[in-house]
Amino acid sequence: MKVKNTDNINNSLRYLQQKKAVFDENKKDKFIIEGLGGKKKLNGKIAVAGAKNAALPALSASILFRNGFCVSNIPNIKDIDSMNILLEKLGAIVKKQAEKKYHIVTDEIKSVALDIEISKKMRGSIILTGVLLARFGKVSFPHPGGCIIGARPIDAFLNSFQKMGAKVQNRNGKYVVSVGKNKKLKGAKIFFNKITVTGTETLMLAGILAKGRTVIENAALEPEIKHLADFLNSCGAKIRGAGTSTIEIIGGNLLSAGNRVYKIPPDRIEAGSFLILGALSADNLEITDCDPKHMRALINILKDSGVPIIEEKNKIIIKDNGKIKNKHLKCIDIKTHEYPGFPTDLQSLMAIYLTQISGESLLFETIFEGRLNYTDDLINMGANIIIIDTHRIMIKGPTQLKGRELIGNDLRAEFAFFIATIVAKGKSVINNVRYIDRGYERIEERLSGIGVNIQRIKG
Repeated sequence: MKVKNTDNINNSLRYLQQKKAVFDENKKDKFIIEGLGGKKKLNGKIAVAGAKNAALPALSASILFRNGFCVSNIPNIKDIDSMNILLEKLGAIVKKQAEKKYHIVTDEIKSVALDIEISKKMRGSIILTGVLLARFGKVSFPHPGGCIIGARPIDAFLNSFQKMGAKVQNRNGKYVVSVGKNKKLKGAKIFFNKITVTGTETLMLAGILAKGRTVIENAALEPEIKHLADFLNSCGAKIRGAGTSTIEIIGGNLLSAGNRVYKIPPDRIEAGSFLILGALSADNLEITDCDPKHMRALINILKDSGVPIIEEKNKIIIKDNGKIKNKHLKCIDIKTHEYPGFPTDLQSLMAIYLTQISGESLLFETIFEGRLNYTDDLINMGANIIIIDTHRIMIKGPTQLKGRELIGNDLRAEFAFFIATIVAKGKSVINNVRYIDRGYERIEERLSGIGVNIQRIKG
C-alpha cells in the first residue's frame, strides 16, 4: 500500500489557506513594539529569505516554459501569493511541492487578461505582460499598483512593446497590447531613458520568444537579473550581457527546464534591513544566508561610519557593537543610486541610522520623489530633520526617539518605522501592516528571535 506524504498534504493545505487570505489587507492588524531606548541589546542569528524582487520575475518566466519548471527558496510573503493567484487566474497550474518550493505549468493558459484587482495592488504584476505578449501575442492589464513612493509611469514598457511591433490601446482604463493574429513580437533595439529594473526584466523575458535580436541599452545592473538570465540560458535561452548596461537576446522557442530547479537568491534588501537594525541596536548579530558582495555600498558606508562588521562568504557579522556609543559614529551623507550604488529601498531605513549618530548628514533620494513621506513621523518621534525639498533632507544627530503610533505608506518606510521604534524609548504602535507582510516573511517571529519585544495584535 502506498503511504501518503502528509508533509506535502499539509503544505498544500497551508498554501490554500494563504491564498484564501491574500486579499485581506490587514488594516486592522497592528504591531506593538517596546523600544530599547538606544541600547544595543539584540543578539543572535537571523536568516535572510529569498529575494522578493527575484522571485516575482522568476514566477513570471514560467510562461516561457513548456512542461513547467520548479522554483525553490520562495519567500513566504503576500506578493508571492498574489503572483501565484494571477498565474492561476490565467490558467496556469501552481503546485506547492514543499516549503518554499513551487512547480508551475503554463501550457494550459486560456486567458491573457491580468486580474484587475490584484494587478492594481502590486507593481510586479507588469512583468507578466512581456511574457504573455511574447507567447500568446496579446495581453490586457490595468495600470499596476504597489507602494506609494511617487510617480511610476509605464511609458517605457508600452513604447518598447510598440518598437517590437505591438499595437497599444487603452480601453476603459485597461491597456490592450497585441501583435495581431498569428504574428510574433519582433526583436528591436530598446534604450531606456531612465534605468528601470522591472522594465529590463520584462523586456529581457519578452525577447526570449521574439523573432530575431533584441538589444536593451541602459539596462539595470541588479544581480537578480543576471542570476535569472544564467538559469534561463541553461534552459535554452540566448541572453548575453545580463548584469551589464547592454543586454542582447536572440529569440527562439519555448524553454525546457528538465530536472533543473531555479533557486531564488537571498534578498539583499532584507539583509541590508537587518544590518542597519543591527548597527543601531545589536551587540552581536549574525545575518546568515546572504551575499555580502551584493551589499557593498551599504557595508562600506557603515564600516566607514565605525560599525564593526565582519564579512564571510554567506554571512555578515556585527561583533562587540555594544562597546561603541552611537554618538561616536561618524556622520555620513547618503545619495541613492541604481545598483551598484546605495539602494533607494534602504534610504528610509538609513535615515533612522542618521538620527542616532553625531553631526549633520544630507540624505538625497535621487530616484523617487515621494519616498521621503515618512519624514514627518520621524520628526514627531523626536528626530531633528530639516526638509529641503521633495528629494533632500538634512538630519542632525544624535537624538532620542520616543515611541509613537505610526502608519507606513510603503514597504520600506514601514520597516524603517520598525527600526525607529526598536531604537526609541517607550512603547510604539505600527498600523497598516499589509505593507510589511508583502515583503518581510514572518517578521515578528524572526525579530523576536534576536531579542526584539514585538507583538502582532490581530484586528
